[in-house]
Amino acid sequence: MRLRGCFRDPTPAVVQAARALDQAVSAHLAGDRERAAGLFAQANDPEVRAWLESLWGKGSPYVSVSKLPAVPEAVRVPARMPTTAQKRALHARDGFHCRFCGVPVVRPEVRKLAAVLYPTEVTWGKTNASQHAGFQALWAQYDHVVPHSCGGTNELDNLVVTCAGCNFGKMSYRLEELGLLDPREFGPVTSEWDGLERFLACAPNNSSKPTPLRGAA
Repeated sequence: MRLRGCFRDPTPAVVQAARALDQAVSAHLAGDRERAAGLFAQANDPEVRAWLESLWGKGSPYVSVSKLPAVPEAVRVPARMPTTAQKRALHARDGFHCRFCGVPVVRPEVRKLAAVLYPTEVTWGKTNASQHAGFQALWAQYDHVVPHSCGGTNELDNLVVTCAGCNFGKMSYRLEELGLLDPREFGPVTSEWDGLERFLACAPNNSSKPTPLRGAA
């Protein structure tokens, strides 16, 4: 099996959706809500949803698995999702890009604020089809490179920032089973993308106001 960096490279539509979301946030911060609304709507692109859904599930044409023998349960550690402090450290190290495919990512806190301020353009229902395609594809997630089921730990050196597509495509398999290169052997993408964290300055001024994370520039 030829090793590759990710399951499927982001399509031009995904790149354009990220650009539209970035411009939407800038327009909102500049006080141009009409332009912001239009750009948020533009990022809800069916082509972006098609790219993401092509990576989901066992039936994905881009995800092939060559299963290896199971790891004995005696060497497994209890599963634990990253804490807030760990997520902060991960974004400080990895920035706001998927460590597999390099797509820009956005934390749920940013998307939730966009849905509050632009409920018509940024929808987030219970089904995939009812969720905003741009925010769904760029959804920041966190992957255990070596899965818990294979003896992976919860330490930062076994965690990387990922997009939804790469995380759902990888599921609980090992890199060797998927023919993926280890993303930790390559440096994170560096760019001016800030994960749209600057948008959180618009959150209601109360005790539940989200705190922006500072990632690598």
